[in-house]
This record gives sequence, structure tokens and C-alpha cells, in this order.
Amino acid sequence: MQADITLGNLASALSFYPQESALVAELKAGSEDAFTWLINRYHQPIYALLVRTVREPADAADLTQEVFVKIFRGIGNFHGESSLRTWIYRIALHEGLNQRRWWSRHRCQEVTIEMETTDGEDGEPTRLKEMLVDPSESPYEMASHAESRERIEEALLEVPEPFRTTLILRDIDGFVYEEVAEMLGVNLGTVKSRLVRGRACLKKCLLAKQQERQNASRASLILNREEAQ
Repeated sequence: MQADITLGNLASALSFYPQESALVAELKAGSEDAFTWLINRYHQPIYALLVRTVREPADAADLTQEVFVKIFRGIGNFHGESSLRTWIYRIALHEGLNQRRWWSRHRCQEVTIEMETTDGEDGEPTRLKEMLVDPSESPYEMASHAESRERIEEALLEVPEPFRTTLILRDIDGFVYEEVAEMLGVNLGTVKSRLVRGRACLKKCLLAKQQERQNASRASLILNREEAQ
């Protein structure tokens, strides 16, 4: 497999597989070109998903490589029940979840953030108002206009699971609700509930950080005035 592909070659390669079925057929046939195309198409999105999930860039890089190993080994078991993209992301989420579980067992006290109930979050039935999707822009979209990407990513890390992953898949990666539900193995109502809570939490984090910066600016201004007197 080639170590890298020039931008010109990659641009040309993007036209190789106009239909997913053709790509899948080539992958199942063991085509090196098809697998190279797949890596160049999905490496960055998968890495971005994992680095937001496990937080450590080095771990995310290792997991990204493992994801593609599993894709290569498991493509023969892909039968088209979902889109190839959904299938790939599901593998990546599974690897990220396993990494978080390992981290919980070996580096910190165990927590129960992965526990789920069929009724809804926190063991309570999902209420109708929690299933209603806010028609306005998501906090991620609104903040993008005024905040730097770095600040948004920092606030996103403070959103607890499983709300953070739901936000990443829906508001950042742009998957539709049904795809998110399939990837996470939950029902549609749970996805909507998590999205509402996740958006609210992200918005709260962004506002809190904005307030902290404003307070720090005021304190610095007061200090400068006192020193000038």
C-alpha cells in the first residue's frame, strides 16, 4: 500500500467509486487501491471522532489504525444492512467505547456512565418535551460564529457521556437521527433526548467559560488601573 497519495491523485481517486456497491465489491475482492481510497476518505473523520471520544491524541491515532484493521478483516461480513459509512463509524465507536472502559478500569475509579436503560436516561421514562428537537441552531453552530474552534472543543470535553458522543455524531459529523440510533444501539427517542441534554450542557459550558473570561478581563483591568494610580 502506498505510504501517501498526492492531492492530485486523491482528487482523481474520489471519482473511482461513484456507487457504494462498487467500492464494497472491490474491498471484498481485496483491492489495494480500494482500501487506500477508503483510508484517505475516512481516516481524518474517524480520527476526529476518536480524539473527541478518548481525548488522548496518541490513543486516538492508535485506535484509528485499529479501526481500519478491523474494516479490512471484517469487510466480508458487511452485507449492506446499513450504509458503509454507518458501519465504519459503528466500528470506530465500539473501539472508542472499549478504550474508555479500559481507561476506567485501569486509570481511574470505575463509573457507570455507560449504563443504559430501555426507558430513558437516568432510569426515568423519556418525557415528550425531551424528545422534541430544538429547531434553532445547535450550540455548536451558534458558537462557531463567535467562538474559536479550540474553545468549542474544550467545552465539548466537559459534556458527559453519552451526550457528548451523540452531539459529535449529529451536530458535528452530520449523521441523521436514525443513523445515530443505529450506531449507538438505542432507540430514536433516546437519541433525541440525549441530543437535547447534550446541547443544553454544551451551551452551559460555553456560557460559563465566556463569563470566566469576562471576569478575568475585568479583574485585569481593575488591577492595571490600581497600578497606574
